[in-house]
Amino acid sequence: MALLGAQLVITLVMVSIIQKLGPHYSLARWILCSTGLIRYLYPTDDELRALAGVPKDKAKGKKGGRYIENGKTGDTFHIPRSLDVQLETTKVTPLDVVHLRYYTEYQWLVDFALYSTIVYIATEVYQYFFPLKDEINLSMLWCFLVVGFALKLLVLLTVQYFRAEESVGERSTVIVTGFAYLLVAMMILIVDENTLELGLDKAYKSFNESAAAFLDTQGLDSKGPASKLVLKFFLALWCGLVGAVFTFPGLRMSRMHWDSLRYCGENRLLKIALNLSFAFPLLLIILWVKPICRDYLTARVFTGMTGPLMTPHAFESLRLIAVVVAVLLRLLLMPVYLQAYLNMAYHRIEEQKKEAGRITNLELQKKVAAVFYYLCVVTLQYVAPIIMCLFFTFMYKTLGGYAWDGLFTAAPSPEECPADAPHPSHFTPFPGQEESITHSAKQFTLALDSMKQVFTTDVFRGLLGFATWWSCFAWFATTSMGMVYQTYFGHT
Repeated sequence: MALLGAQLVITLVMVSIIQKLGPHYSLARWILCSTGLIRYLYPTDDELRALAGVPKDKAKGKKGGRYIENGKTGDTFHIPRSLDVQLETTKVTPLDVVHLRYYTEYQWLVDFALYSTIVYIATEVYQYFFPLKDEINLSMLWCFLVVGFALKLLVLLTVQYFRAEESVGERSTVIVTGFAYLLVAMMILIVDENTLELGLDKAYKSFNESAAAFLDTQGLDSKGPASKLVLKFFLALWCGLVGAVFTFPGLRMSRMHWDSLRYCGENRLLKIALNLSFAFPLLLIILWVKPICRDYLTARVFTGMTGPLMTPHAFESLRLIAVVVAVLLRLLLMPVYLQAYLNMAYHRIEEQKKEAGRITNLELQKKVAAVFYYLCVVTLQYVAPIIMCLFFTFMYKTLGGYAWDGLFTAAPSPEECPADAPHPSHFTPFPGQEESITHSAKQFTLALDSMKQVFTTDVFRGLLGFATWWSCFAWFATTSMGMVYQTYFGHT
């Protein structure tokens, strides 16, 4: 049985590229340092003294103090909040970002996602010309790791709100939204499949029958491993977790979108692109609503036409391509959104000028420096949900047995469709070769065949289709919630 074949070569080549070129070339570093991002510099103590008219020898009064930062000792003094401070700007450089918080995690996630995408594309091209029969699709392992890394980082970022004592409001927001998404997921999971075609009922039926048959072959009497209610409950818990960790990325995204629209000015093309990027996830959600999309495009025959607009095969490809287009559009606009975030330093100072009272030099400097300090945190919140949606789609397409070119080709014949039932191996060892096959290899082959018997194509279509749809739903719902907040409670 050919377990790896040419895919092992693709994986080994990519691992070699990561080792040799990874330290020197980085997409994550290029996005931050080569796309023209501008950051604001906080004013120095001498500049603030000159603007406020504070003599240096009087800065050490009773209300003052001293601090040590970056090995240098400075004085703490008070200045008016309305002080006319003009911030200087400079381009973001690699030396600036390497010390930022979560930069290593951000770089690893983005670069590994790029390498995994290359492996996936190479595997798909190879599979198009030489269809896999008894081989393991190694690109699925890469995709699974990317999804795991993205979810892990989002969880770590969310956990920070529970560790900080001053983050009571953020902690409450995460808990409330998590339970809200759990409730929404429970409601969605009871919706009829004729309305929202998630494929979970068909997946459960296939899994239960296959698992029962497998247990029967092992001499165990069972009608199935678990009830549908229990499985859907655990799916709802996963949905609540995803919704909770998507909350603050969505709120941050909505704030950056709100600010980006203000900076567009007369650039109508950019404004259209921003609004299209924001609304695209809603289109992805609707594509799974059967009466609106599938029935309308694949069943209804319009006047003057002899058949529907699309075949079911083409419609499945349309959904896959739509997710990829939405992700690519969001990635292309990433520098625009990040610059909108960096501009917060300027707006913080401008808002402060309208306030009365006094502020220390350290507080003012931290107010400006904190924006750039959390740049990689914000960038992670931006890219991690996008990456999860993209790689869930990759897995949904491959393990679900769909095709990218369904819009341009006819539907495959039943003989070409991936079979759910187990099939005999096409590998026949040469005489005497049986002795060269180790016992561990036999056990691995047996385990792999057992997995194929239980986790059929219908199972993957249901689980990964639901994961893809829910990721897009949470992606849009959190950003929409943030836009509602910006509209009614945010700053104009």
